Amino acid sequence: MGLAEIFARYPERRYIMYGGKGGLGKTTFSAATAYYLAQQGYKVLVFSVDPQASLSDIFEREIFGQGNVEIMPNLFACEVDADRHIEAYQQEIREKILAMYGIDKIPEEIESYIRASAAEPAMEESAIFDAVVDIVVQGGFDYYIYDLVPLGHALYYLSMGSIYDAWLTKITGLREQMREYDEVIATMKRDAASEEDQIYQELVYIKNRIGTASLIMTDAARTCFFFVLTPEEMTIIDTEKAAGLFSRYSVPIAGYIVNRVLSPDLLQDQIPTYLHNRISMQKQCLNAIHQTWGNQILAHIPEFDSEIKGMEAIRRMAQALFAEVPR
Repeated sequence: MGLAEIFARYPERRYIMYGGKGGLGKTTFSAATAYYLAQQGYKVLVFSVDPQASLSDIFEREIFGQGNVEIMPNLFACEVDADRHIEAYQQEIREKILAMYGIDKIPEEIESYIRASAAEPAMEESAIFDAVVDIVVQGGFDYYIYDLVPLGHALYYLSMGSIYDAWLTKITGLREQMREYDEVIATMKRDAASEEDQIYQELVYIKNRIGTASLIMTDAARTCFFFVLTPEEMTIIDTEKAAGLFSRYSVPIAGYIVNRVLSPDLLQDQIPTYLHNRISMQKQCLNAIHQTWGNQILAHIPEFDSEIKGMEAIRRMAQALFAEVPR
């Protein structure tokens, strides 16, 4: 079974994710898949949550932080600006402090803390996740193609939904238990009770947003996750470990794509020794890949002789992924 057959057989799977180590071709495959689906007449959004992603380079368009940019009919691309979302978080915190304490200006020591929070890794991860939630909840597209961050960050990103959901479920559960006490307190402190109700409603709102996104991420009926790997020993080992970890979060792995495969036909020519050795090494690794994943291997993508940039190069990559692709 190939990629084209996967999409034809499971048309309800509208959330597509490519994952793997950095630099293996996830962004390229995301762009090529978006092109293929757009050519089939579907409205597609391909978006990156990797701060070092290169959709802008591949499409040769300025995309970063510009929202949903139309690349061609039916095809839109987006690169999430995490810094902008972090700034929005910080401003929201400032406004809540001002409203809660009835002051006109944030004290300098608190402002310093708020500014310093931008450097926290968890702040960037949360900002990126929240941007993804916005994209999913807003709707408007037939297909959503996620260009995920490298494996380690992707595991954290994919787990955030279930972690936040469990945490908020516990918090809201405790809040429900306290409602009877709030009714008593409200007779004495109506303002405090009102504030508590607002906090409770905000928690419920956040829980529902994250729940919507996390359910999509782990729903095998609606989601396809493809691992990208190359025929190299360390990449195989890393992918095998990651696949086991992903299964813990019930991420539906739809298959594996092997990228940058050198043609054995080159051995018939006069080629440098290092290239000869590399083809031999790849042969051993390809055998190991097929022993491990068998018919889950959906495509072998050859090593291209140039960078994938521009629509013609994307079309050629889509053709390698899906066989014949119309212009």
